[in-house]
Amino acid sequence: MATTTQIPRAQWPVYFDDFTKQHLQNDLPDLVTLEVLSPRLGDQIYAQNARLLGLSYDPKDDTFEVLLDGADHLAFQPTEIWVLEGDPNVIAVFELVHADGTKELIHVKEGGPLAPADIPA
Repeated sequence: MATTTQIPRAQWPVYFDDFTKQHLQNDLPDLVTLEVLSPRLGDQIYAQNARLLGLSYDPKDDTFEVLLDGADHLAFQPTEIWVLEGDPNVIAVFELVHADGTKELIHVKEGGPLAPADIPA
């Protein structure tokens, strides 16, 4: 059964370092879809099925970072981070909440083996 829990702010750096080590340090790439839900700008997809390299939080700069293959996404000054775990179709879904009501949804799912670079897809 899937459960949603709030990650305490003091645990953000360690939680996302551990998540990256546990889920993203293998030969099978994990994929991420990053969606921004803004009351002012509407809903926007930042990345869809992109290769996820890591998630991290820097308390000094109050910045959450989504490291993608070929790009980065930074979320400045999130006020809350929630996680949904236990859904059989995804590894986790993270919801970052900002003071202005903007939310960012990060869907992390298992990918498959990468195609060899020298073989046309």
